[in-house]
Amino acid sequence: MKKLTQIITGIFLLCFSYSVYSIEWDGVKSKQVTLFYPGQASWEWVLTKSTHAGAKNFRAGKDCRECHQDEEKDMGNLIVSGKKLEPDPIKGKRGYIDVDVKTAYDKDRFYIQLSWADSKGLTKSKMAKDQSKVTVLFDDGNVKEVKRAGCWGACHDDATHMPSAQHGKNLSIYLSKSRTKITRKGGGENYKSNKALQQLLDDGFYAEYWQAKLNKTEPVSVLDAYILDKRHENESARVKATADLKKGIWTVELSRELIPNSPLYKNIVAGKTYTFGLAIHDAYSHGRHHHVSFNHTFKLDEGTADFIAIKQ
Repeated sequence: MKKLTQIITGIFLLCFSYSVYSIEWDGVKSKQVTLFYPGQASWEWVLTKSTHAGAKNFRAGKDCRECHQDEEKDMGNLIVSGKKLEPDPIKGKRGYIDVDVKTAYDKDRFYIQLSWADSKGLTKSKMAKDQSKVTVLFDDGNVKEVKRAGCWGACHDDATHMPSAQHGKNLSIYLSKSRTKITRKGGGENYKSNKALQQLLDDGFYAEYWQAKLNKTEPVSVLDAYILDKRHENESARVKATADLKKGIWTVELSRELIPNSPLYKNIVAGKTYTFGLAIHDAYSHGRHHHVSFNHTFKLDEGTADFIAIKQ
């Protein structure tokens, strides 16, 4: 009986954790995106001249990549060492992760494939139950913070485990416009009224959040959500994911309907530019102890963007 149970479990994992991909990815060219360890760098830190040398340029309109393209590895190695922006360095944690990214779509869905080397070791520093998590945060141009800074548009100084976090308060990522007041320490619980927040949603002012939770002995699980005053998990996830771990390389495909026509999802249509940021929590890390990318863009079919998704 025990042997039969093991066989059934193995078949289950094979079918659901390591599913056949929906897109013929071999014919899609990849681009490498480097994710780096950011420590306690927040949206407010980015805007503050006394802490961020590029704050003046950022306030003048430049985005993160304009100043720091190709510096990701050096910055990640510096921060993860504890010499800057990290008061509690994790011994052995890597400073950056190179991710191969591909995009495509078919008549119904948009797809993004991400491949990267799994972290080795660090099991003694487990913070979370999941071995790894990969997240895509994206916007259709309505949220200027995301357009200019990717994930930093939702990362604030008073979020949990950040420098200005308040004892006993558990604040997740959020957008500044959801608060009545923002200071150098963030927006705290200065929430706008429910009516005002609903109007922001109606106006499309929110970011989508897709996440695949990865464990080599379990099926991949998916969380999709939207970001406004906090991270709101959608009751019925429309995002789907497949995952594969072979020879130390994770390959994950995330997809979602192109046109969900839902107030909590953004339609993906030709002619529009979308901005996204990536995050990976590796080696059982949690919260801010992740690796993140700068802001990147995608479009369908043609145009000017970092990634052009071609129909299959």
